[in-house]
Amino acid sequence: MKRSAHFVGLLLGIATLVIATVSVGAGSAFAQEKAAAQPKIHASAVQVAMVQSDEIKLPIQFQLALYEYLIQEITKTGKFQHVYRDGDKDAASASDLVTLHSNVFGFKQGSEGKRQVTTVSGETQIKVHVTFTDKAGKTVLSQDTTGKVRFLGGNLRATFDYAKKVAQICVNNFS
Repeated sequence: MKRSAHFVGLLLGIATLVIATVSVGAGSAFAQEKAAAQPKIHASAVQVAMVQSDEIKLPIQFQLALYEYLIQEITKTGKFQHVYRDGDKDAASASDLVTLHSNVFGFKQGSEGKRQVTTVSGETQIKVHVTFTDKAGKTVLSQDTTGKVRFLGGNLRATFDYAKKVAQICVNNFS
């Protein structure tokens, strides 16, 4: 009797996992179709401005990690011929340059220790408003993005999660 109850519980868990996987896959397919329907923005170069934190006090290690991961992940996408750092004078010669501005508007530093003990507390979260502007300063794309670390990893892992999401925005919106 105990064995059959365990088996039924295992089957229900597997069924739940399959349904969740299918629904997540369908959601991402919908997002891909939606992104494909919008015309892509043409830009051969991007300049990544230093991350700003006007509304909240963001620890400097988070600000620097956000910036460095952005450079790394955007370069990995291969969407741009050049990825310039803030203040790079060579960026001025790029004909179709866009500039990425990031402004942190929400930050919750979690606890690495709590995440190791339990999966329901200790989350670190960074909320950032991302804006891409052209050379004239006109906004070509604006969106809010969140970086999180929920389960395993250090608090700075949220900055990497954010950078991966911005890189995906680049892949979906730029040609």
